[in-house]
Amino acid sequence: MVKHQPLQVYERQLCLSCLTGIYGCRWKRYQRSHDDTTKWECLWSFILFCTFSLLLVWFYFWWEAHNDYSEFNWFLYNRSGEWSDGTVPILAATAAGFTYIAFLTILALCHVAVGQQLNLHWLHKIGVTAALLTTVISVISVTQMWGEEWDVVWISLQATGPFLHIGALAAVTALAWLVAGQVARAEKTRFQLMVVLIYLSVLLMLYFIPLSITSPCIMERGSLKAAPTIIGHQGAPMLAPENTLLSFNRALQRNVSGLEADVTISLDGVPFLLRDRTLRRTTNVRRVFPQRQYDDASLFNWTDLSSLNAGQWFLKDDPFWTVQYMSTSERWLLGNQTVCSLEQMLKLAARSNRSALLTLHRPPSNHPHHHDWVNLTLDSVLRSGIPQQQVMWTVDSNREMVRKAAPGLQQTSVQKLPLDTLHHKGISRVLLRYNQASAQDIKLYNENNISLTLYWVNEPWLYSLLWCSGVPSVSSEAPQVLRKVHYPLWLMSPDEYCLIWIFTDLISFAVVLGIFIFQKWRMSGMRSYNPEQIMLSAAVRRSSRDVNNMKEKLIFSGKSHQTTSCCGLIIVFLSSV
Repeated sequence: MVKHQPLQVYERQLCLSCLTGIYGCRWKRYQRSHDDTTKWECLWSFILFCTFSLLLVWFYFWWEAHNDYSEFNWFLYNRSGEWSDGTVPILAATAAGFTYIAFLTILALCHVAVGQQLNLHWLHKIGVTAALLTTVISVISVTQMWGEEWDVVWISLQATGPFLHIGALAAVTALAWLVAGQVARAEKTRFQLMVVLIYLSVLLMLYFIPLSITSPCIMERGSLKAAPTIIGHQGAPMLAPENTLLSFNRALQRNVSGLEADVTISLDGVPFLLRDRTLRRTTNVRRVFPQRQYDDASLFNWTDLSSLNAGQWFLKDDPFWTVQYMSTSERWLLGNQTVCSLEQMLKLAARSNRSALLTLHRPPSNHPHHHDWVNLTLDSVLRSGIPQQQVMWTVDSNREMVRKAAPGLQQTSVQKLPLDTLHHKGISRVLLRYNQASAQDIKLYNENNISLTLYWVNEPWLYSLLWCSGVPSVSSEAPQVLRKVHYPLWLMSPDEYCLIWIFTDLISFAVVLGIFIFQKWRMSGMRSYNPEQIMLSAAVRRSSRDVNNMKEKLIFSGKSHQTTSCCGLIIVFLSSV
């Protein structure tokens, strides 16, 4: 009577152990399973995929919103009263969450590829839930506070759409390996058909989605117009404190076509440049006038305003992360700036033969110049000596009076009005945020000799997109960046794009077809072996040392001649193998 243990040869599967261990804390062989995934774990896999998709959109949103980071920080400042770069913790948390969820998603796909049962560990389930809830709350908060910024996603797709399409097609094509493996291993025909139909539907959608992709940069090269002129918003606020003479000089050194400034009226009727309602962010009013730091800036007279420092805050807060690259002499120059008056800026623009775009803020109702603020600003413009045709006037209040007093001013609207209204009011320019003008609006304004300026354009991809759209001018906080863009980042003719589209689809189709054929052949070959053949072929690949270990698995009982003969036969057979 022979008693023996089953002859089992276990190969070391370090990668598989790490895969199942990290994903589900199943480090031992007996903890793994090739059984079908339970419905509960399928639900968690779906939640993981939804979290990954949401975080992908959220991450893409913040990546493209880089153009408006300073605007977002300014919104936060107006709400909290304290300046801080709120994008840093958001970007850090988004990057960490996206990396974690993407890693879990890749592990889940690897489980499917090797046929392992999905079993997400409970700690990962808590992490996925926390990431999902945090992202949803963040999306809702940003939508309520900064809802118009979501337009940047659709605008950016005009610049990135053709390339995202190729990337998405490559990813779905790669998934064919997993899909084909699942179909080949599945035993139910209904399940096979469902998986194939879903996959083919997604694939066909990607094949034909270029029909809906539109981009102004898909055009004939001969149709490209001149590059948009650049107006320095608050000068060059990334290189010097905003609305200071140094900032405007830095912008002029970057060869801008004009200067844009925010105008406020002081208590004694002097127009000066300031964007905020108070002086707390951009001056040292907390130290000089601590009791008045929360007062409206227009309630200070020009003498008090002139005594404030308007540069130290830039060195302290470093709002654009540029101070670290400046020399000691540059920092000294930055730290000794003062509040700039409108007349000083206009004289600088006149000497440089540059235009001036003015955005006026009306003083509060208790201000002595609440009613004549327009007249004071207009008088300052006329005294500065700048040619009237170089000044863009955006104030709608008392526009008729201004037109009669200074007929040469370029009347500018900050609203998208009908053409008849624009012509009736004598408006020749329109100033809009870059997301407020569609391609049809740009074409309509150009055809009717209405000059369009879009603000604030700080990123090369957005500048390139507007260049291809035919926008004549943009207002920017980063003229030093846009001046380096000598040609659109990408430009291709419709025929070139169609060729790339068809060629990419054909390659994808050939790869997918080849993968399905190979997987079917591979699985059918595996099924042609019976269990005994698989055990023998596994034994053939073992070394002699492993065979000796297999021999030791036999446990004999009894000392009969028949038992000894059987043992000898088995040993001879294994040795020959």
